[in-house]
Amino acid sequence: ALKYAQERAQFGKPIIQFAAVAEMLSNMKAKLQGARALLYETTRFVEIYKQYGHIAQERSLEPEERQEMKFYNRLADGFTPLVKLFASEYANQLAYDAVQIHGGSGFMKDYPCERLYRDARIMNIYEGTSQLQVVAAINAVTKGTFLEQIKTYEAADYAPEMCVVKSKLTDLRVRFEEMVARVETLEKERSGYKDFHARRLVETAGHIIITYLLARQAGESAEYIDSARIYCKLAESKVAEAYNYLMHSDVEDVDLFKKVGQEEAIG
Repeated sequence: ALKYAQERAQFGKPIIQFAAVAEMLSNMKAKLQGARALLYETTRFVEIYKQYGHIAQERSLEPEERQEMKFYNRLADGFTPLVKLFASEYANQLAYDAVQIHGGSGFMKDYPCERLYRDARIMNIYEGTSQLQVVAAINAVTKGTFLEQIKTYEAADYAPEMCVVKSKLTDLRVRFEEMVARVETLEKERSGYKDFHARRLVETAGHIIITYLLARQAGESAEYIDSARIYCKLAESKVAEAYNYLMHSDVEDVDLFKKVGQEEAIG
């Protein structure tokens, strides 16, 4: 899509010079690098946990080792469905946007993006749909696993260029805590309220975590500075949407959105 946008001209200039196209490509790059960062972080947690399992087959683990194994097991359990959710959804979004940038040509077999678009669709279906990944990941929200890790990221040092990003992430973390607190309170009044807002909670945690990971990488390579800033803007807008929806939602919403299924069953 980037190559095509640099070569395809409309109104006398390459289409990449149009703000709408440039923004789309920048968001695509940020999502791609963000999903990759989340994948690497997840595999790190899984690898440490698995290594302790291998060591345990050879000798008894020390108390500190058992504690660390449990710690990384919790992280692996929470981050695995999180990365499946985000990576597969972003695979679809990026393939969709790639076709869009190609215009009519992207729909034809002249370019590989139409094949990528078709291939991507299965990603958020097999090995558990996105909805089931949320079901698996919500425990990491309610048990505080995501929040604990977010605070760990928050306590770390970042490059000077990431000061504004880090400040915004602190604000998003506060909003996330408010959302979790409201859900926990209203879940006591109406069972099912947590499940109704599960995706909003999981995605909010994911957006914060991915931004922190990109901010950390920005300190290691300047290549990630722009993506960290861009993804932070995406995270702010997504969290604001989820926050406004959830904070204005009440327990009656649980039954409201069940009516369609009940009406269909009756019909």
